[in-house]
Amino acid sequence: MKRQLHDKVVVITGAASGIGEALAWQCAREGARLLLADVDAPRLAVVADSIRQAGTACVYQLCDVAQPQELDALAARALKEYGGADVLINNAGVALVDAVAQLSLENAHWLMNINFWGVVHGCRSFASQLQLRPDSVIVNVSSLFGLISIPTQSIYNASKAAVRAFSDSLREELRQRKHPSQPGQYTVGVLCVHPGGIRTRLVEQARLGDISMLASSPKALHANFKRIAMTSPEQAADIILQAVKQRRNRVMVGLDARMGDWLYRCFPGSASAWFSGLTNLGMRKLQQRVKRA
Repeated sequence: MKRQLHDKVVVITGAASGIGEALAWQCAREGARLLLADVDAPRLAVVADSIRQAGTACVYQLCDVAQPQELDALAARALKEYGGADVLINNAGVALVDAVAQLSLENAHWLMNINFWGVVHGCRSFASQLQLRPDSVIVNVSSLFGLISIPTQSIYNASKAAVRAFSDSLREELRQRKHPSQPGQYTVGVLCVHPGGIRTRLVEQARLGDISMLASSPKALHANFKRIAMTSPEQAADIILQAVKQRRNRVMVGLDARMGDWLYRCFPGSASAWFSGLTNLGMRKLQQRVKRA
């Protein structure tokens, strides 16, 4: 039997734009009740107000996922407003493009604190209330780059690989947590999501260092990403929620993610080099088309 979202309480971080915003709207259409979180106050308010005006129960709270106390406050808000969460979607994330030799450690810690530790904080803050709700689930957003690595993305790759490994371990812990001495507790599912290129503001908002291996300028980098990003946020949200309903543990989002996953499974030692080569070839072809246009 499929998991249902109607009347479920769904908490989404990074909900002010991109995949998070699309997930919020999709969950609203499914009849869920929402608690949305982000650091972008104006955009978050607009999204939440629009969803509320459309007839869905929706509240929001500013939340920096790098700060564990702010996730604790978000969990307390879920209890206060709805009696607890049924679905936690750890979606908030940022990007950093830089070569390892020139990498700013301040930027590296900034990214890891959001992309990895933000997921850990969310899971720790919400686990106890999720265990009291039947058919609850945690959704952790990793990336294709949690499997495949490309130049100048070392810290982003590391953060998303860490999310994947953390999710696999957490799933087994929560699977084994329920036992007769803890009546009233339920097993919590854990879904790890691996998006490919999604047409969001992630790259536009990235911190940039040495990008010479990817593009000649920040403007060119943003343009290249927009051209090769294969999946819309709405398509990504639909794939993720279908995986939630089907109780899957792992899902690839987009053709590029499925292709990269296949390469990684078949040729783990060469997949990153081959995928980087295919990406560079695709960018060169796009640049040639632009020049001819």
